[in-house]
Amino acid sequence: MKPRMLLIASLAALSAGAFAQSGGGLPPVTDKTPIYGSQIMTQQERLEYRSRMRAAKTLEEREQIRTRHHEQMVERARERGVTLPAEPPARGGGMGPRQGMGPGGGMGPGGGMGPGGGMVPGGPNR
Repeated sequence: MKPRMLLIASLAALSAGAFAQSGGGLPPVTDKTPIYGSQIMTQQERLEYRSRMRAAKTLEEREQIRTRHHEQMVERARERGVTLPAEPPARGGGMGPRQGMGPGGGMGPGGGMGPGGGMVPGGPNR
């Protein structure tokens, strides 16, 4: 096996192992994962919430944690006279609205190979 292919195969095996250990396909909970009502939570509360979410074994468990948390934040906001959105942020760690390359985010006209996309006027590409 060529060294490059061996490297690719090794990385794929490591990725599969990490995926299996990450909770059986659950989306990762990171420090950037949005938390409903985070603006009225302490840093410690945010850490504890993320810890509970990471410890959840299934999507159903996470949904229960998320729903209970939402109820608590709605109550806290009401007590403090703060307005929060009616719905919690979208769940999951994948590509959502405004999270991809979107319009204008690609290589642009010409395929990204400079002016004209690598086509040489009068060259062999005609």
